[in-house]
Amino acid sequence: MSRLRRLICCDLAAAALLCAGISAAQAAGAFAIGACGAYGFAYDYQQAEAAKNAAQEKCSGSCEVVPVHKACAAFAIDGTNACGAYGYATRPRLGAAQNTALQQCYQFGGRECVIRAWICDAKD
Repeated sequence: MSRLRRLICCDLAAAALLCAGISAAQAAGAFAIGACGAYGFAYDYQQAEAAKNAAQEKCSGSCEVVPVHKACAAFAIDGTNACGAYGYATRPRLGAAQNTALQQCYQFGGRECVIRAWICDAKD
């Protein structure tokens, strides 16, 4: 039985490596941001337009679409008033994107800003 388990583990590891290689080749993403905390996102698409459309479809209402290309994006809202202040940012690293989104939320009058959503698109 242990041979079978090892074989399955090796197959799973090989599949994971193959999937990682496929994801790295795709590098188009988008983040859609709307009123009252609405958002949508798409990542690891082959075409930027397809990512934009997918993000827009997931966001309810009128949403602004921000392209994310081989980077991370974060969206922060005021936790006490989802329809109030918000901020968003796209940066090469997730921590920087989250920090900038939170700073923007506070700058626009947020009192208890929190990260609502984030994505990271594939990188080389």
